[in-house]
Amino acid sequence: MGQYIARRLLQSIIVIIGVTLLAFLTLHLAGDPTYLYVSERASTEEIEATRVKLGFDKPLPIQYLNFLSGMTRGDLGLSLRSRQPALDMVLERLPATLELTLFAMLISTLLAIPIGIISAMRRGTPLDGGIMLFAMFGQSIPSFWLGIMLILFVGLTLRWLPISGHKPVLSLLFEGNVEQAIRNIPEAIRFLIMPAITIGVFSLSRNARLVRSSMLEVLSQDYVTTARSKGLKERAVIIKHAFRNALIPIVTMLGLEFGFLLSGVVVAETVFSWPGVGRLVFNAITQRDIPVVQAAVVLFSFLFIGLNLLVDILYARLDPRIRLR
Repeated sequence: MGQYIARRLLQSIIVIIGVTLLAFLTLHLAGDPTYLYVSERASTEEIEATRVKLGFDKPLPIQYLNFLSGMTRGDLGLSLRSRQPALDMVLERLPATLELTLFAMLISTLLAIPIGIISAMRRGTPLDGGIMLFAMFGQSIPSFWLGIMLILFVGLTLRWLPISGHKPVLSLLFEGNVEQAIRNIPEAIRFLIMPAITIGVFSLSRNARLVRSSMLEVLSQDYVTTARSKGLKERAVIIKHAFRNALIPIVTMLGLEFGFLLSGVVVAETVFSWPGVGRLVFNAITQRDIPVVQAAVVLFSFLFIGLNLLVDILYARLDPRIRLR
């Protein structure tokens, strides 16, 4: 087990190096990045002084090592627009994005697992066909269109839910204000529902199909037939035998789901004016604020790599046969 974790850690370090290298190179894609930090009327002397001050006069390998050194200290440069630390700007918006991502993941997971199990148990029936039709429909809808339709009908026509806004919960918890965070939960959920559905419908549809295929594969195994022949109740057969052995692909689904939903928050946060990292990155891209984009990419990559490492360790706990020799 220790060797398995050590190899996974080594692989994660290699991925981190690759991600940070790509994030670093984005600053140099358009040529000399010095011109991003000076005004259009800057003189040649001012441009050269800025180049030396920021270290852009050094070779790229040295600049990359300086970038890594700054990253270990939490310094990923200053925003070109606000002149604030880019990483601080991203961390300030991160709780709102995590709230949206986790809520969307909760909805898609809690619905996908029972829907997939029911569909597998009713294979070939009209119910199974209806669920698969819904899954295909859910995977075909563009998220931005779904968000706009929810705003028009649920928000503006029926007035059931607010079309924009945010009630903080995680940020209050991080600050130690637990009582206020708990009081905000009911109202926060009302603000979360439509954006979470917008980014979660695709995941719900895909994951329901994955759970269905995983359950169908397990239900055809001999040990399930043996459990039924012993007279066990169908519920016990499904939960204790079939579902437990179908968990590995489902755990894979949950591990990748977080990263997938993080990538989808840009659309939802822009459509619903959600004050998260996705909206910040969208604005930074349109304003060519590269340090903010770099900080978001690096932070999200670390979150995703850490989660994948945790999933790999869970693999070994769920199935001892999974080992790296």
